[in-house]
Amino acid sequence: MAGELKVIRCAIYTRKSTEHGLEQEFNSLDAQRDACEAYIKSQASQGWRTLPQHYDDPAYSGGNLDRPAVKRLLADIGAGRIDVVVVYKIDRLTRSLADFAKLVETFDARSISFVAVTQQFNTTTSMGRLTLNVLLSFAQFERELSSERVRDKIAASRRKGKWTGGTVPLGYEAKDKKLVANKPEAEIVRTIFRLYLELKSFSRLVAELDRRGIVTKRRNTKVAKYNGGIPFTYGPLAYFLKNRVYVGETHHGGKWFEGEHQPIVTRQTFEKVQALLKSNTNGRHIKYSQSRALLQGKLYDDKGNRMGPSFSSKNGVRYRFYISAALRGRREKAGSVSRIPAA
Repeated sequence: MAGELKVIRCAIYTRKSTEHGLEQEFNSLDAQRDACEAYIKSQASQGWRTLPQHYDDPAYSGGNLDRPAVKRLLADIGAGRIDVVVVYKIDRLTRSLADFAKLVETFDARSISFVAVTQQFNTTTSMGRLTLNVLLSFAQFERELSSERVRDKIAASRRKGKWTGGTVPLGYEAKDKKLVANKPEAEIVRTIFRLYLELKSFSRLVAELDRRGIVTKRRNTKVAKYNGGIPFTYGPLAYFLKNRVYVGETHHGGKWFEGEHQPIVTRQTFEKVQALLKSNTNGRHIKYSQSRALLQGKLYDDKGNRMGPSFSSKNGVRYRFYISAALRGRREKAGSVSRIPAA
């Protein structure tokens, strides 16, 4: 029929920044959707209809567009399934002026209208765009101000020696927002420090830790590669031995402060380890990136270990070699030819 009303397909987008209150039977996302549905019903005479799909982002920041529901919304817009995007307030869609500009460009390309039910706009007019940009500027300012407050609070807490979160090191547990010593792990920490002072070598220390079955801290995370419980290698071991958390300090902004938690290692032991680390590092190895070795990054032993440049000195003469990476602590895993003269 010529006079038949065209259906305007309306997608409702909702977002909440935190998880707080989401467990309630009627939460913030439900309240936003109800308000949007009521507005769409008020426009029923114009052919507006609510799409059944839910575009909800619970516990997601409005500072970027890396959100599942936003991605689905944009995909459906691209597929031509949506005519109008309806939100409760503009900052539910985004708090970033740059992101909003991208979204408006996408909406315009597909002739999509945008409505915030508590802030009446028309994005097709220059005045409507100006109003939206002003509001977005304030929303972005509020977000940045909140971030600064959080950073300042964390900095003040760290300077007072408080634990403010992060990766809990081996030897400690986080309880009631504080670091508390885990006795079995603390004993392992002291053992590693003591063994390094006795063995005076990373390669011998790694071999001894492997023999004793000592591994990195075990964690329960959703990402398997962060679960720990793996053998120590040179990099993590060096970081471990330099960690001043073990002498009761906390770190912020490149500085260390006296912490609230109990130290695991005595300061005397820690300083001895630092002195040994420094003496072992001075002039011992050439960094791969700084080496002029012609075959750098191209040699592997017959067990697939990379062979990198190294050297030794005797009677003032420097002898250059390529050695298997497995020689750095796990000799049994090296290939049949694990060391070869550079010439």
